[in-house]
Amino acid sequence: MLTMEQIERDYLIEKMADNLPVFRAKLRISQDRLASVIGSTRFTVMQIETKKRKMTWQMFMLLVLIFDKNCETAPLLRALEIYTDELDALMMNKK
Repeated sequence: MLTMEQIERDYLIEKMADNLPVFRAKLRISQDRLASVIGSTRFTVMQIETKKRKMTWQMFMLLVLIFDKNCETAPLLRALEIYTDELDALMMNKK
């Protein structure tokens, strides 16, 4: 089974948190709506966006799946190097 180093995970999580408002804007959804979709709270999303709370790996992976399935945000995931080849291999369980 493939693993990803914690340093790489932290880096990807930080990039996602930095760009979360951009992804939300592309989808034209509020913090409240995003929170509802991912099973969280608006307060948690707000804290992540303002760097008061660190995003979990599970939340990161859920957001990647959501944003990768949308034609507005999928290219942005790759352009911002959030969806990397290593992450793709991990998700596809490639060796």
